[in-house]
Amino acid sequence: MDKNSKIIIPGGAGLVGQNTVTDLINQGYTNLVVLDKHKKNVEILKSMHPNITVECVDLADEGPWERHFENAEIVVQLQAQIGASSLEPFIRNNIDSTKNIIKVIKKYNVPYTIHFSSSVVESVADDWYTNTKKEQEKLMIESGLKCVILRPTLMFGWFDRKHLGWLSRFMHKTPIFPIPGNGKYMRQPLYAGDMSNIVISCMHSQITGTYNISGLEKIDYIDIIRVIKKAVKSKTLIMKIPYSLFYFLLYVYSFFDKNPPFTTQQLAALVAHDEFEVIDWPGIFNVKATPFEEAINKTFNDPKYSKIVLEF
Repeated sequence: MDKNSKIIIPGGAGLVGQNTVTDLINQGYTNLVVLDKHKKNVEILKSMHPNITVECVDLADEGPWERHFENAEIVVQLQAQIGASSLEPFIRNNIDSTKNIIKVIKKYNVPYTIHFSSSVVESVADDWYTNTKKEQEKLMIESGLKCVILRPTLMFGWFDRKHLGWLSRFMHKTPIFPIPGNGKYMRQPLYAGDMSNIVISCMHSQITGTYNISGLEKIDYIDIIRVIKKAVKSKTLIMKIPYSLFYFLLYVYSFFDKNPPFTTQQLAALVAHDEFEVIDWPGIFNVKATPFEEAINKTFNDPKYSKIVLEF
């Protein structure tokens, strides 16, 4: 693939997008167009990469942003609503925006699309995020577009505004770090740096199909917290508290924060005991997997990127 080919990245100012854009630029790609509605995160991306096209737009609404798809070679579809206290943002950002993007891809005959689904589409969870991601993936499958569908598990990495990034920042603010229940909730965390390398691999191979991209290491939630604590040299005390009390505290907090970093629905998903398929994605995509502890150290101790934090 020509490194001057136009690549459109809807939702590219989020965690995966910021990592992917950074890796693409570091590998010499020049013609990138990022479309994202989060004003502050768009400004962060612009400040780091002033030579690419970055536009602040709401993809759930039709508009002039559609012109960017003309002569594009690849679309990397990342836009998603992960957490919110009402259903409406999930509908707009996971479903309405996808319908618009599919229509524009067809209008301009963009040859190839990389669509980010989620491991939750095979989850036992029943929540707004899970249900709208299932519908979003169905839209892509039924679109008839040439595409690959990637289903990553919980991701972490540079610029992490939620998930493990938020947990690390919380450690620095409190002497006690609460853990719901016994903390023995198995996770399969996936390093965003590995995920961006998978995206670049897809660009070159133009592979199609649906792939579950799970973290190769199965780690309990409480052990994830311990690894983060070690990496950031935190002195906070890790304390287990009853699940019901933890849930109640999140519920009360939601009245004071309209966009909380962790919701009761996400708590329910945490304890849902999901275990996702592990395939040989390093072999399929010719990508070397980064060991979890090494990836955590890269995430929180990188001299250039570890201090840059996106907004919720």
